[in-house]
Amino acid sequence: MTGVLNLNITETREHLKTLLTQQKTAQGKERVQALYLLKIGQVKTVQDLAVALGRNRVTLQRWLQKYRSEGLDGLLEVKKSQGRKPAIPKEVMEHLQKRLHESPAFHSYGEVKIWLQEQCGVEASYKVVHEAVRYRLKVNLKRAKPRNLRKAVGNLKD
Repeated sequence: MTGVLNLNITETREHLKTLLTQQKTAQGKERVQALYLLKIGQVKTVQDLAVALGRNRVTLQRWLQKYRSEGLDGLLEVKKSQGRKPAIPKEVMEHLQKRLHESPAFHSYGEVKIWLQEQCGVEASYKVVHEAVRYRLKVNLKRAKPRNLRKAVGNLKD
């Protein structure tokens, strides 16, 4: 029979209600609320639940399938994104850090960029190299500019 929800919610009404108040994320609250509404009998079908929560029916079916297979912990699990891979890998950063602390180090970020291309095979933009060296490795390649001696001497004569 279509539309009949075949779901055995093992948690009690009271447990779901307290769990609902303990949720810190909107995602967790929505998912526990879905179980709570089904447990108390306020909604009978997934379509009714979708209307009550303002979510798509397919989304709710995916949540309920996750609850069936992994339980409440699986339903409330928050997955962390892996994120973007760094342009300069960790091993190369370590090698670069050693090279930066040698006495005849680089004089500019452009030199670092060229060194990364030639020695490590890493294609990185100037901006990426600058941010990595200056802010992640905490090395400032800027040197004090030599003073103009004629200008300094000229100011003393006046």
